[in-house]
Formats: sequence, C-alpha cells, structure tokens
Amino acid sequence: MSTGIQPPQHLPLPAPGPAAGPDPAHLLDNAAWAALTGPHRRFAETVGSAARYRTDVAPFVALADPASPQAWDDLAVLVGPGEETAVTGVTAVPDTWETVRSGAGVQLVADTLRTASDPEAVRLTPSDVPEMLDLVARTRPGPFLPRTIELGAYWGIRRGGRLVAMAGERLRPPGHTEISAVCTDAGHRGQGLASRLVRHVADGVRERGDTPFLHAAAENENAVRLYLSMGFRLRRRSLFVVVRVPGGNSPPVPGS
Repeated sequence: MSTGIQPPQHLPLPAPGPAAGPDPAHLLDNAAWAALTGPHRRFAETVGSAARYRTDVAPFVALADPASPQAWDDLAVLVGPGEETAVTGVTAVPDTWETVRSGAGVQLVADTLRTASDPEAVRLTPSDVPEMLDLVARTRPGPFLPRTIELGAYWGIRRGGRLVAMAGERLRPPGHTEISAVCTDAGHRGQGLASRLVRHVADGVRERGDTPFLHAAAENENAVRLYLSMGFRLRRRSLFVVVRVPGGNSPPVPGS
C-alpha cells in the first residue's frame, strides 16, 4: 500500500477533538461503509469487503478495511477494470491503482447546533428532482444524482415559485445522519437561507434520535467557519480520492 497521499494540515482550524457520544469512531471514520451495511443496505451493491451505492443514487464506494489488500481486490471486481470511482475513508491507495484526483475534507459533528423547524422550508419530492439537479449544477455543493433524494428528507426554499436553496440527508450510519447538498442560488446568497435549511434538516434528524454531521471541502474555509459558528465541531480531517481500477484500456496520453 502506498502511503504518500495524506490530507494537508495547513487548514487554520482547531485540531479534531474526541469523538462525540458513545465511541462512534468506528462508524464515522468509515461512514459510507457503516451506512451501506446498515440503514442504506437496500441501496448497496456489494462484493466481499467492498460496497457502493447504486450508480444513480450516489457515487461513493467504501471498504470494510481500507488497509486490507483483499478489500481492494473486491473493489476491483465490484467496479470493473479501468473504471474510475470515488473511495471514502482511506488514507492510502495501493501502488497498482492510479489516483486520478484527491482533495482534503473535514468531517463536522453537530454537538451544540441549535436546530429549528423553518416554516418556509418545503419537503422536496421526486417531481422536484430536475429543478434540484439544475440548482446543484449551478452551485456545485457536491454529488447529487437522480435518485439521491431517496436517501433521506430533502428540503428547499422557493422564491417566486423557483427553488433557490436546498439541503437534505445523505449518508446514514447507525445513529447518525449526514446533512448534504447545502446550496443557494447565487442571486439569493447572503440571506441566511443555507443556515436556516441546515438547522431545519438537523431538527428532523435529532427528532428521530440521530446525531447530525456533515462533510465539507477543507479549502472551503468560509463554509467550514460558518458551520463551526453554528455549533458544529471539527471531528476529523479526511481525504476524498478518485481512483482508477487497474486493467482495462489506459486513457490516452495528452499530446500523443
């Protein structure tokens, strides 16, 4: 296993503190695996120690033990030779695999977040997906696919009948729910819509007894600072990696 890929540590944020609650480290350190083998099992495609969401639901794959060569072999069978996939919960990639791109992220847990139901928030349904996909394409909050809405409750705020902000639930390791797809149309930023929706989604998460958490790109320091000010705690830094499975046809070399 190659150990050359490590998350950068320059982000000027406090170091991760102890995990919140009754030792959820085994869940949140590998949240996608815990979700795919738990509450989201119905969305999973699995080969041995590797699992992924169905490709129209979410782009994530996870390994039971990212340090296990067998888990990577299982992933190769699951995804197929020459294919690219996003792997979560890893800090190193086998030497025989190509890292297509990687990025540093942070995981934050809502320890002291004040939640609140928002009267302007409307529950989004499958009929809203085309408009949700359009908003995501314009704001780029992270992956959102045609069936991502099936993972949990998604809420939006409309102005003049048009969807201008949304947020919802994605990964669900036992006892936890990830808040995701937090985005606001450029023409309606600065009004606190995203914060309101985060509090609204978190309110529903807490109501059923789960702990809200979320992921953000480490380079998006403004968003991270906002979440910290709202009552999230930086739990850990993480690495998002897109890899190419060995084998298959190699991509063309630029300029060849």
